[in-house]
Amino acid sequence: MKMSLNQETAHNFVKGAAILGIASLLSKIMGLLYRIPYQNITGDKGYYVYMQVYPLYSSLLILAMAGFPIAISKLVSEHLASGNVYGARRVFYVSSVVLALSGLVFFCILFFGASFIASLMGDPNLTLPIQSVSFALLIVPVMSVIRGYFQGHENMIPTAVSQVAEQFVRVATILVLAYWFMVHYQDVYLAGAGAVFGAVTGSFTALMILLFYWGRLQRTQKRMGVDISQGKSDQESIQSLLKRIFAYAIPICLAALVLPLFPLSDSFTVVNMLTVSGHVPDDARVLKGVYDRGQPLVQFASFFATALSLALVPSISAAKVNQQHQVIASRTALALRLTFLLGLAASVGLAVVAQPVNIMLYENDKGTLALMILAFSTIFSTLGITAAGILQGLGQMMLPVRYLFYGVIVKVILNILLIPLFGIQGAALATVASYAVSTSLSFRAIRRLTGMPFHVNQFFIKPVMAVMMMAISVYLVKNLSVALLDNVVQSVRLYYTSVSLISVFTGAVIYVTALLVTGALTRSDLRYIPKGERIIPILSRLRLLKD
Repeated sequence: MKMSLNQETAHNFVKGAAILGIASLLSKIMGLLYRIPYQNITGDKGYYVYMQVYPLYSSLLILAMAGFPIAISKLVSEHLASGNVYGARRVFYVSSVVLALSGLVFFCILFFGASFIASLMGDPNLTLPIQSVSFALLIVPVMSVIRGYFQGHENMIPTAVSQVAEQFVRVATILVLAYWFMVHYQDVYLAGAGAVFGAVTGSFTALMILLFYWGRLQRTQKRMGVDISQGKSDQESIQSLLKRIFAYAIPICLAALVLPLFPLSDSFTVVNMLTVSGHVPDDARVLKGVYDRGQPLVQFASFFATALSLALVPSISAAKVNQQHQVIASRTALALRLTFLLGLAASVGLAVVAQPVNIMLYENDKGTLALMILAFSTIFSTLGITAAGILQGLGQMMLPVRYLFYGVIVKVILNILLIPLFGIQGAALATVASYAVSTSLSFRAIRRLTGMPFHVNQFFIKPVMAVMMMAISVYLVKNLSVALLDNVVQSVRLYYTSVSLISVFTGAVIYVTALLVTGALTRSDLRYIPKGERIIPILSRLRLLKD
């Protein structure tokens, strides 16, 4: 049976969204996992260098072009839908010029202002790494325009392929150059400059791939006899076109900019406040690197919340259009509850096994207390991601951005107040508090907008009971593993890796069982979880499942 045009369009959209989703997930996983070997190669001070510079680059990058691929794809799609091929090309050329200029401006700010920025961060030696990463700003804006153009044609393959290739080359460059500079020069700043230069090699690779697809598209259109002058006589002014592009792009840029501001605030405050409180500058920089160890672990749990939020936006939007208020309220409550179940387990579990995990990944247990505190930000960061998805589905695009910005303000203030008192533990407390503030505001707005039911027993008490069972079990198993594996495994790192994996596996089994036994996870909940329907009969036979 042939699909109708609308069905085919919807099928292509869903297929394209899935391709982009998979590519984005692969890129994010690579973008987190490389940090562990990088720290192992360069040490805590080397990790500090990288984590000082990269949030600055990513913030400027977002400010320069984050929303433009979506804006360009929308305008290109509109022109193509009306048969205006020339108009679609015109969007591409105008956007290319504007973004290339914006990239040049931000490159100049970063390259020529590197010394001043480094001094604000409290470390003049960061000048070279900042200059090294700045060259990527000359490439990425043009790359983003081409991606938007292809997405406007509903062709997500070039974006997906270039995204994965970009991240792969970037990660390879980071690890290879960091290793090479450390072996030959033992200089963490040179290693950091080489590592952040991975943004340049990665974006250049992506651009070459996109240009390949661009050339192939031109040849295909020429072979098919597409009239690229179609619609040339009826074009809006450049001023009007730019106004539309910026109207779409700026809100998205602002929304994307907020999250990098959290690590960026650390870049400008942690070392400076540690120095003010009496630490020798070099020791303060090492401590900042130790503090940054927790970032990949905390962010990893957010993948699942991000996936849930992406699924929520269209379903809640559809329910809103159809005025299905009860559906909105029930889906919202379920999504937040499932996210809380995940975030709570990740936070408490990481806090309990923080020491062996720290040694497993980073070779020693420095900063374990800060890692234990930072673990609890996972509860609020995952809830915040899901809450943002719900608010966006309700049409409140800027509310979560505003609340996150409030969180950044809280983060900066608390960093200044708490770091002199508690060191990097103060920075970790500030992170937890800042996410708690922004998430609480989002939660309050959701209840006001949806009338979402909040049952304390089901949402909070039962999950807490389950996680307490898990925490006690993991603590006991961890200590038992430490005792049993002593003198059995000779390598210290392998020893703590074994302890970590045994503890995590035990925790996962105990937590899921406890959720089922307490009724925190029910039959109806499992129907919303991927593959959940398949395990319902098994759990029913084991009498672990409550209705």
